[in-house]
Amino acid sequence: MIDVLIVDDDAMVADLNRQYVNRVEGFRCCGVATTLAEAGAVVNDPARSLDLLLLDVYMHDNGLSLLPIVRASGRKIDVIMISSASDAATIQTAMHYGVVDYLIKPFPFPRFEEALIGWREKKNLMDSHQYYEQADVDRLLRGGAPGLADSRRLPKGLTTQTLRTLCLWIDAHQETEFSTDDLANAVNISRVSCRKYLIWLAQVNILFTSIHYGATGRPVYRYRLQPAQIALLRQYCH
Repeated sequence: MIDVLIVDDDAMVADLNRQYVNRVEGFRCCGVATTLAEAGAVVNDPARSLDLLLLDVYMHDNGLSLLPIVRASGRKIDVIMISSASDAATIQTAMHYGVVDYLIKPFPFPRFEEALIGWREKKNLMDSHQYYEQADVDRLLRGGAPGLADSRRLPKGLTTQTLRTLCLWIDAHQETEFSTDDLANAVNISRVSCRKYLIWLAQVNILFTSIHYGATGRPVYRYRLQPAQIALLRQYCH
């Protein structure tokens, strides 16, 4: 479970963001800090589990002043800014300190959800490699792994109904490693068509791909659901 601290001195806004956090599978609000001093104490307390801050700018003190404290703590804590501040100086300062996203109020829940899921995908990519391929580095530096909005844009030739059928089967077999033939036979579609969907699901990081070589013949591609991607997979099951 990913622990999120909300830093905002507006009780109504903080409660709304708390509800938003708890709607995203795999995330939970671990607390609300109404002052920067309170937030700084949590950041500097190694006994407090904390992965992500949702930070407002317009507080009693400028919220941006918390960013160097987060960096100086040495903890692996990331920050998403949530504020009505839209001036260039504020946004540029936030980016200078490495915030992973910036949401300008008001914003719809899907944009909030995209920010959290996109951050998680990037974090998973960073944590799952000891060494990186160039493509992985490119994804990290050029916006991270595909977010929810990008992954909803199906390539030409793929349909939402067939994708739903495949995703329902994958969701029901989360621990199963399967081949193209396994899935095609299970849902009764052609192997060629099934392969197109599997390639796309792998490209958006819902599936992990491995290659198995036999004594003879072509290598067999096998797939397994990425555990951290269950929430994204289920977007296509409805």
